[in-house]
Parts: sequence; structure tokens; C-alpha cells
Amino acid sequence: MSRHERILVDGPGGKIEVFVEGHENPQGIALIAHPHPLFGGTADNKVVTTLARAFRERGCITLRPHFRGVGDSEGEHDHGDAETDDLLALHAWARARYATATTASGAPLPFYLAGFSFGAYVSTRLAKRLAAAGDPAQWLVLVGTAAGFVEGARTYETEAVSRDTLVIHGAEDETVRLANVLAWARPLDLPVVVVPGADHFFHRRLHLIRDIIQRAWR
Repeated sequence: MSRHERILVDGPGGKIEVFVEGHENPQGIALIAHPHPLFGGTADNKVVTTLARAFRERGCITLRPHFRGVGDSEGEHDHGDAETDDLLALHAWARARYATATTASGAPLPFYLAGFSFGAYVSTRLAKRLAAAGDPAQWLVLVGTAAGFVEGARTYETEAVSRDTLVIHGAEDETVRLANVLAWARPLDLPVVVVPGADHFFHRRLHLIRDIIQRAWR
């Protein structure tokens, strides 16, 4: 049976509120980042909870943190810079907390990253930092990735990711235009899974996110 916890973790800018759901036989750890905090993004966003459910169905412990200034997370919004530092701190915390949980071969549990919108953007930055530190993520899943100019927010210079990254985007996304994501993905030779009729929040199509992840599971 899974166990739900709300934990306050010490981060570089103060406490980070994170919702943890355990697994009785963990096969991995998934860190899932929510959309823009200045536009109502929280760890309870339906795309975020859908991502968490998909990873739990594959045996992962899931971590859903609140970014700075959301819920009980301390600090102020920093356009992705300090947020990346916070997720890096959560990664280290999770590595320490689950150090005794290993795969059948005795290796540390694989670490997965996922994010929605602004959270996807921050996840690409975290992935780059983890790879440079010698502990690369096993897999990235990015939904509605903030890339290029996003009206009402800013221009996002989204990091390059590995070619096995799963990128899911709605064909009718009016927040982050599909053209933005294709322009980011094109020089990376990165496929993009486009969901016909889906808007930015995947209204009435959340189940397709789970289905796509299950079919693409590595």
C-alpha cells in the first residue's frame, strides 16, 4: 500500500513543501514539477497528479514539490534559477532518504524527472545539472513544455535534452504554441508526441498522458 506524506525539506532558500507517495516495492523515484507559480500552478495541478499516477503505476515513489512562494514553500519566484537549485536539493534529499532502497542488482533506484509547462522547463535545467554531476536521470517526461515566447510570462531558453525524452504537447495549446516546442525540438532531433484537440491543460484528455507514458515506458 502506498503512503502519503507532506514533508518540509530544507532547501537553499528555505523550506520546500513536498508531497511524497511511497511504494511498498519501489522501482524508482520520480520528481514531478508543477506549472508556473505566478499563474496558479501548484503540485495539485491535474496534469501533475496524472503524471504522478502514471509513475506510481510503474512502481515509483513520487515527489511533488511546491515551488517557491506556493503553499508552505518559502522564498520568492526566481524564473527558474532558484527553482532549479531547489529541485537539486530535493534530489539529494531523496537520494539520502532512499539510500537503502536498491534495484535487484544492488544499484541505487533510478531517478525519473517529469514536469508540466514551467515545471517542464525547470526539469530540463535540472536534468542538465544532474548529468554534469554524474547522476543523470533515467528518463524525462515533459508535458506542455515552456519554450520560446510565452505571452504573459517571458521567453524561455529551454535546455537541450536527450533524444529518448518523452515530449507530449497539445495540438491546440494556446499557452505554449506547438510551433514553439517544435522549434526547440527540431535541432535536437527530438520527437514530439502531439495530442489532437488537446489544450494546454489537457482537459478531457488527461487519460491520454497516462496511456502515452505506459506505451513509451523504458
